[in-house]
Amino acid sequence: MFKKVLVANRGEIAVRVIRTLKEMGIQSVAIYSSADADSLHVKLADEAISVGGPKSKDSYLNMKNILSAALLTGAEAIHPGYGFLSENELFVEMAEAVGLKWIGPSPKVIELMGNKANARESMRAAGVPVIPGSEGFIRDATEAKAVADRVGYPLLLKAAAGGGGKGMRFVYSADELADKFDDAQREAKAAFGDEHMYVEKVMENVRHIEMQVMRDRFGNVLYFPERNCSLQRNNQKVMEESPALGVTQEMRDNLGEIATKAVNALQYENTGTLEFLQDHDGNFYFMEMNTRIQVEHPVTEMVTGVDLIRMQIEVAAGEPLSVSQADIALKGHALEVRLNAEQPAKNFAPSAGTIDFAFLPTGGPGIRIDSAIYAGDKIQPFYDSMIGKLLVHADNRGDAVTKMDRILDELVVHGVSTNAEFQKALLHDPTVARGMFDTRYLEKEFLPRWQASLPKAD
Repeated sequence: MFKKVLVANRGEIAVRVIRTLKEMGIQSVAIYSSADADSLHVKLADEAISVGGPKSKDSYLNMKNILSAALLTGAEAIHPGYGFLSENELFVEMAEAVGLKWIGPSPKVIELMGNKANARESMRAAGVPVIPGSEGFIRDATEAKAVADRVGYPLLLKAAAGGGGKGMRFVYSADELADKFDDAQREAKAAFGDEHMYVEKVMENVRHIEMQVMRDRFGNVLYFPERNCSLQRNNQKVMEESPALGVTQEMRDNLGEIATKAVNALQYENTGTLEFLQDHDGNFYFMEMNTRIQVEHPVTEMVTGVDLIRMQIEVAAGEPLSVSQADIALKGHALEVRLNAEQPAKNFAPSAGTIDFAFLPTGGPGIRIDSAIYAGDKIQPFYDSMIGKLLVHADNRGDAVTKMDRILDELVVHGVSTNAEFQKALLHDPTVARGMFDTRYLEKEFLPRWQASLPKAD
């Protein structure tokens, strides 16, 4: 087992990883930007080392500085968390070249699955059902039109190297295809330095269902109960839960078989998440794979009792999986709400500043809050607006919703604005309460109603 691990991240996920390292008796090294010198992950780690200025490119994306920090502190391995360099195959190659162990899959697999078009083709070859669309890359609008003629409208243009909604455009008719393709391609090149595009058929009335997997170097595979991540804004998840209503054990086992087939075909090691669209007939279609731990991984932990971060570290250290598929039992229902420092009434503009007071209602069974905020903490404008995750677990979904409603009521954050009231309104929505929503519900139906209900500005 490792003696010391560097955590190449910040905020709540860095805190989450550091806590597990402590429980495992492993020394932790935090990295921080000059803006994050007083952050909680810095205070909790056994060691901390600055890696650059406040902007991500100067610190949390500065590969050379992070690797230097690992070598200077004697770290044996790097845990990347999510975001930043967690899916950067070049960084993994550089880390391995200087003798560091990467707590995640191989750079080859990261590169393959990071290119969405190549990922589709590799899954297709493995016998995994994929969303109808292009085969390989699309270079221009003419090629996109040929796909459109075959699969029909509406279409989704997507950057092959994309993520976070960048380089994505919905196309509803032939007359808007050319302009939107050029626009999406320009955005993709600016965001990722890669102008390769692909096309997917837009599937109507679908849910975003994902499945966490874990595979060790010996070929042992675990899949975990599915998560429903269909409540989204700007292609970003807002609320997640497990299990997904309407997914039977037979469907779950079928999805698990698909996921197992996929990771075995890739010779995958460590954890990852396969993301699917589920149509109204219950069929699953592969969208993409995230080759890292997910923001929403605690949802899975709460319904299974498994520490996924610990398992990641054990697998990276060369240990076999400590449990079998038969040990993974679904217990109750878990719900996660993302707490963001933002102003929903002002088009979700980010909110930066100093937290004067914070009360995180952790009391009571089945409640978990993953956060790095504290009174006096400074919410920086340089990073993602998420400042915490509120999680609840109960015997059933109804009780979980009631419990989440309570902790949203009790939550207090002063000094910055948060989306807590928006999340509470979403939770109270009758359609959300019934669990009868698809991927377009929040933006197309709930958000316009909610915005119309806001007091008019003077």
